[in-house]
Amino acid sequence: MQLEDIAAIKKVEEEAWEQLQKTILYYQGRPVGTVAALDGSVDSLNYDQCFVRDFASSALLFLIKGQTDIVRNFLEETLKLQPKNNQLDAYKPGQGIMPASFKVVSRDGEEYLEADFGEHAIARVTPIDSCFWWLIILRAYVVATKDYSLVYQPEFQKGIGLILELCLATRFDMYPTLLVPDGACMIDRRLGIYGHPLEIQSLFYAALRAAREMLICHGNQDLVIAIDNRLPILRAHIRKHYWIDIKRLNAIYRYKGEEYGKEAINQFNIYVDSLPYYELDKWLPKKGGYLAGNVGPSQLDTRFFSLGNLMAIICDLATEEQSQAIMTLIEKRWEDLVGNMPMKITFPALENEEYRLITGCDPKNIPWSYHNGGSWPVLMWMLAAAAIKTNRVCIAERAISVAQLRLQEDEWPEYYDGKRGRLIGKQARKYQTWTIAGLLLAKEMIKEPSNLSLVNFEPFTIEEASRACEFEIDSFDA
Repeated sequence: MQLEDIAAIKKVEEEAWEQLQKTILYYQGRPVGTVAALDGSVDSLNYDQCFVRDFASSALLFLIKGQTDIVRNFLEETLKLQPKNNQLDAYKPGQGIMPASFKVVSRDGEEYLEADFGEHAIARVTPIDSCFWWLIILRAYVVATKDYSLVYQPEFQKGIGLILELCLATRFDMYPTLLVPDGACMIDRRLGIYGHPLEIQSLFYAALRAAREMLICHGNQDLVIAIDNRLPILRAHIRKHYWIDIKRLNAIYRYKGEEYGKEAINQFNIYVDSLPYYELDKWLPKKGGYLAGNVGPSQLDTRFFSLGNLMAIICDLATEEQSQAIMTLIEKRWEDLVGNMPMKITFPALENEEYRLITGCDPKNIPWSYHNGGSWPVLMWMLAAAAIKTNRVCIAERAISVAQLRLQEDEWPEYYDGKRGRLIGKQARKYQTWTIAGLLLAKEMIKEPSNLSLVNFEPFTIEEASRACEFEIDSFDA
């Protein structure tokens, strides 16, 4: 690398850090989060708010840099916004849910935090993933600071418990996965992910792992047992039913339909003609594979969803062999999944009649734009984390080298359009906070791989977890 290139990259990092500091949101004189974007050229709408999912990358970055106060303040203030009682009004947020975002408002000279649980959002989508990101951020804070006193506070234990009660409640469902509507996660517009989308399952699994580490067993035995029961069957379900590679594709290709009883092989009654076999046969590398976007009755969504697959690697939802196959797929299908800007949120895009029917002709989700095949730089940090986890760091380094200089030149857009990510998103905001944080976080992880511990989990068995719980109970009784 030439000296001028090194100087240019250093300038990118300096500007990124400078821009990130400008996004910090203050409440009563204390930093409590980061606003979504600082694009002064357009109406702010809700981009002047702090989104829980958006703050995750900034929070991890602040923890790495030792700026832990902002993360602690964020955790404390968002916890206060969590509804603690059941609402009789169906239009009010339910007990335990975390807000999608919050903003600082002033009334009569006093500052308040005003939460949005989706009731103000476009299409009024419910933020299912906010609960999971909050738990992941909380656990990362404890890992970084060793401040166990925070998580052991009664209000935090109650907050964790309410989220778990919300997710582990008795429901009209027979799967270990979590049933959610369209728009429930980062893909917050209609894109045909209703049911059991991979993104939610990966975050759900990671959140359960995080909660299991932080929940004091004394007084929470029922929740601990529920987590211990759910984790192994959720993991086994995803690894078996969501996995797609050439071997599995061959098996599905020969499925029989309308099978009844416990011995059924085609358990979800997938109709062979509903899947794009010939495209998949050409696209799947011999040693590559990935987790499907969604599985349910007569449904196998064969689109590749980046966040779900990358998080599955990071939190050990995927097996080691599957994780390597996912990274091989990314490497072999680089032009499709990464292209000129890391990386596609989903591939391929919905087009033609499929686009019109499934998205409702959403003008923001036209083919190869926004959530319908758009490229999102924030995913770079997850790609870096997955690359470190699988010892394939060169993949992340290549992605960073593709993106970093261009991001600065383009003024840090929210997303990119086009099959190769060469176009700045038609409605993308500039100076998008998680775009800035995503690049910086990816570089920090590559620089110091031990930072992966903030989102990575040590392998454990249920028996070991149960013994740890018994020790905690004995300690509290003593």
